[in-house]
Amino acid sequence: MDEETPPQGKALARSAGALAGIKVIDLTRVLGGPYCTMILSDHGAEVVKIEPPQGDEVRDWGPPFHEHPASAGEAPNRDASYFIGVNRNKKSLALDLGKPEGRAVLLRLLEGADVLIENFKPGSMEKWGLGYETDLTPRFPGLIHCRISGFGADGPLGGLPGYDAILQAMTGLMSANGDATTGPMRLGTAIVDMGTGLYSAVGILMALQERSRSGRGQYLDMTLYDCGLALLHPQAANFFLNGKRPVGTGNPHPNLVPYDKFPTRTGEIFIASGNNGQFRKLAEIIGHPGLADDPRFADNGARNVNRDALTAILRDAFAAADGQELALRLIRAGVPAGPVLWVDEATTAPHTEHRQMVTELGWYRGLGTPIKLSRTPGGTRAAPPAFGADGDAVLAAHGFGAEEIAALRASGVLLSERRR
Repeated sequence: MDEETPPQGKALARSAGALAGIKVIDLTRVLGGPYCTMILSDHGAEVVKIEPPQGDEVRDWGPPFHEHPASAGEAPNRDASYFIGVNRNKKSLALDLGKPEGRAVLLRLLEGADVLIENFKPGSMEKWGLGYETDLTPRFPGLIHCRISGFGADGPLGGLPGYDAILQAMTGLMSANGDATTGPMRLGTAIVDMGTGLYSAVGILMALQERSRSGRGQYLDMTLYDCGLALLHPQAANFFLNGKRPVGTGNPHPNLVPYDKFPTRTGEIFIASGNNGQFRKLAEIIGHPGLADDPRFADNGARNVNRDALTAILRDAFAAADGQELALRLIRAGVPAGPVLWVDEATTAPHTEHRQMVTELGWYRGLGTPIKLSRTPGGTRAAPPAFGADGDAVLAAHGFGAEEIAALRASGVLLSERRR
């Protein structure tokens, strides 16, 4: 990045980043792995995204699509928003790892790399002679190898593929969503994939920290199954304590009351009162101070038992209110509350702008990094790459000569257009 003429945009990286000097070879596709490596890249890690000949399939998961400018004679090139949303700051190199020559290229790229992350079916890397213990560790003792899979390599479900919605179903997350009228429902965001990406980023940073003391890399066995289960709070905690099967309660919280969505004259708001002081303040602000002294609502246990009666009173009290104004008045008074916003409203809200949570660079627009570091702030460094856009440059930076690169292209090991 040219420090004399910094690029113009929003929420851009203004430092080399906390992870400057860390090199990540990224063999992942779809969501969990790419989300992990985007987090690392926002904070300065160099991420070389190695795509298979067909490309990362989420490049096709649209509309909407972004159309890349095509040079004369080139086929049109477009990428879906699904890809664009989790692949900024990376360099794309398209490599056929099914060929020995492709695997030889990968091994050269791993020289000097800190992290290898992949989400192939367990056993694939071993089949290619790229297993962590037998092949990679002897050659790259400091390498951190993070594998993301559905269920791991062994056990009753070992080796099976993992998909976000299926793991939501199998780990109980879906049963905790929805209510008695809907039954279990999928969460609208890919919470297992993205949660696994977050956990993987944390694990990689832990391994890098430990390596600074031991000098040794290690293997991270990350699964969607484990991460989905790890997100099951407070439902699992409730079950472990009372032995009762949790059921979906919809918007209401199973433990806290009032903790629900309510209609107002101008839109819906959400109230999340977590203690008696907050409930008393809520009652005062809506003009019903006696509610806090009513034995039915005197504490959270009583409010939970009598939630239907309390909900009816609150719905009536909120019906004629201006939701935005009331929610702001409540939260400023210490009562957790907020308007229920649509995505277009949330991403254009004044506080979103203030927190630099929408980032822009050229044609690219996305969500900014939520990790705000004081001395080494991260952010957008480059727009998501077109397929294979950086192949020549990446290989040249790793010591490949022009003739070698041309030969790899001629043999179909290195690609610049997707194989359909």
